[in-house]
Amino acid sequence: MHPRARIHADPAPEFDQFDCLPDPVVLLILNKLEDVRSLGRCAAVSKRFSGLVPLVSDVYVKIDRVVATDGDADDALNLSSAKPKNIFSHFFKLMLFTIVKPFHSMRNLNGTGRPLFPLAQHSPVHVLRNFSDVWNLRVELPSGDVGTEEGFLLKWRAEYGSTLRNCVILGGTLVDRKPIGAEHESSVEDNGSMPESFYTNGGLKLRVVWTISSLIAASTRHYLLRSIIKDHPTLRSLVLADADGQGTLYMGMEQLREFRENKLSASACSNRTQVPACNMKLKYAPYLELPGGMTLQGATLVVIKPSNDGGIGGHSSRKETEAFVSSAFDEPFRFAVKALMKRRTYLLEMNGF
Repeated sequence: MHPRARIHADPAPEFDQFDCLPDPVVLLILNKLEDVRSLGRCAAVSKRFSGLVPLVSDVYVKIDRVVATDGDADDALNLSSAKPKNIFSHFFKLMLFTIVKPFHSMRNLNGTGRPLFPLAQHSPVHVLRNFSDVWNLRVELPSGDVGTEEGFLLKWRAEYGSTLRNCVILGGTLVDRKPIGAEHESSVEDNGSMPESFYTNGGLKLRVVWTISSLIAASTRHYLLRSIIKDHPTLRSLVLADADGQGTLYMGMEQLREFRENKLSASACSNRTQVPACNMKLKYAPYLELPGGMTLQGATLVVIKPSNDGGIGGHSSRKETEAFVSSAFDEPFRFAVKALMKRRTYLLEMNGF
């Protein structure tokens, strides 16, 4: 006796609710993604997505793998070297391969079958050219630019237009965690002034090196952004940071407009923007207790402004600078900045370089 045959109807195709969303809503979702890799994968999903991804206004580019290659020093963010301790000397040949892999696998859905983003275009500046309406851009380098000894703290934040506007540097010779229940007994008497030993044991020299190195890092990053700013007239904010959290360069709408309207002053000796003559305010504390049980020894704050800065109504300019400094870093280092702002001020001057 033969078993009865059973006939099964094909299941009804599931209806994709995502297709019901209007394009503006999909764009809002894509803007939340930001990450250029994720956006590249989304663009490969469908013809609709491939048309919407280039319209995303918030973009985040993370550079986490670099290889040595012969690049063009004129291309912004074409850096080089596997991962140099001092990125300055290698800053102009870095080629990015990881972020473009999702883009390279994408095929044009207009029937040509060609890659939507050719493999020959490796650098962030080339990948970003495929976005036509970028408002807010964040680029993250794989590491900080300034080498420091283990246990040292060095953080900086710079604001640029066509040249340096503001820079704040926070440093320390030891970041540690305070033992629970322990009381600190300072080995150096803190009378609010720098100890005499600060001038003789290399303490002041170290701070000067931190300052110059941070300014070189900031001016180098600024120089690398030329092509990106030129290619994206819609930009409203631009942040170039690093994975170590060491340094951040920021440009807002006003700074970007100034950058486009004024000629960039390049340094004669290297591929970076000229650092103008500056006035510096240095504040120092031998020991600070920070929130979360952290301690900072040799705490130093350096606030830098160009010497020829003629802000409208000096008082307003000072208030803007104070606001920039106090909000430059996240906690617990924001607490350290506020504590150092109350300390005695030492004035220094520096020539342009």
